[in-house]
Amino acid sequence: MSPVSSDSGRSGDTIFAPATAPGRAGIAVIRLSGPGSGAALTAICGDGALPVPRRARLSAFADPDTGEVLDRGLVLWFPGPDSFTGEDVAELHCHGGGAVIAALLAVLARLPGCRPALPGEFTRRAFQNGKMDLTQAEALADLVAAETEAQRRQAQRQMAGDLGRLYEGWRADLIGILAHLEAEIDFPDEDLLQDILARQRPRLETLAGEISAHLDDGHRGERLREGYHMVILGAPNVGKSSLLNALARRDAAIVSAQAGTTRDIVEVYLNLGGYPVVLADTAGLRESGNAIEAEGVRRARARGAQADLKIVLYDCAATPEPGPAVLEMLGDDGILVANKIDRASAPPRQGLPLSIKTGEGLAGLLQRLEAEAGQRMADSGAPGLTRLRHRLGLEGCRDALMRGLEEREVELVAEDVRLAASHLGRITGRVDVEDILGVVFGEFCIGK
Repeated sequence: MSPVSSDSGRSGDTIFAPATAPGRAGIAVIRLSGPGSGAALTAICGDGALPVPRRARLSAFADPDTGEVLDRGLVLWFPGPDSFTGEDVAELHCHGGGAVIAALLAVLARLPGCRPALPGEFTRRAFQNGKMDLTQAEALADLVAAETEAQRRQAQRQMAGDLGRLYEGWRADLIGILAHLEAEIDFPDEDLLQDILARQRPRLETLAGEISAHLDDGHRGERLREGYHMVILGAPNVGKSSLLNALARRDAAIVSAQAGTTRDIVEVYLNLGGYPVVLADTAGLRESGNAIEAEGVRRARARGAQADLKIVLYDCAATPEPGPAVLEMLGDDGILVANKIDRASAPPRQGLPLSIKTGEGLAGLLQRLEAEAGQRMADSGAPGLTRLRHRLGLEGCRDALMRGLEEREVELVAEDVRLAASHLGRITGRVDVEDILGVVFGEFCIGK
């Protein structure tokens, strides 16, 4: 992979930063990366000898200017390129008090060539030094942010390189095809295979089909990363806010007998069966002369149109079946819930029976919601798209291949294939045209 230019800081700097979260703790880790890491370590430890690589050593941490011992802890040394960033890396494992950390950071800031790291700069250096591709760097951020088991599994799989290997495999195939096309263009007098363009079209069709199938995933990976959006809809006072509180197991929304209490969108984050869900409570849908309530109704309808799943409540104690307005809210794939069965004179004719007041039916509804979330976000066996950036790059790649398949001139096909490969390379961060020449001369023995 070609080095990528960086404007995040001077590449010759040695950077440092706490690698553990702020706040009082038993242990804190301060990480350094760069050519001055070894010198910084010996300056603070004061014994002039670096630790054995990848083996912890107990040491005193002192201010090199005054000799004052600031703390005692463990030091670790990871000489490059066998480190996370590919550079010389050192770690100070100190006590996690704020004063200890501040004192060590102040000492490091005074050492020549050392400066505080910018956000994400350690991972950025790892990418620039070929230790990971862009999809793996993104997965590392997702792994740190993961709050459910399914999110952890997806991030771990992407960090292991599954997604990057898939895209790089497609890119390698495109480079191979492009090499054949370029050979026909640039070396027409060589004894090459006849009708190269016709031979490469089936390969292009196969790749375009595989990429299209990968894109047609129902946004599974993106939903898993960002959260599956559910919205509760219904008329005023049917129990929407009470349902939100019951599912969240806390008083997240105000509940009142007065109609129109909820004006704005109230969101809670849920972990349903290991899957992340963003659940929204909305204003009761009705015509209102109150300008604020009318705006709440407009927002509720807009959220309902954008949601992945609609949960529509109606009061089965007031009416045994939902009216046309409720069915219009429901659409084709929502979940209809008949609330207040504890007050109804007869069982509801439609919808999942529920009494939020007594809790009857709540377990069944929760099970249904978990099943819906799992169905939309369950692991399909193939690496999932996790970001809009990936999707846009793949769409650009697919569109370029489709254009190329419609062309008849080998020069135009080659240009579309080159563009398609570039789209894939931008996803992983590996964009290098020189490897095309290597394939040309390796397969066709030009100039033998």
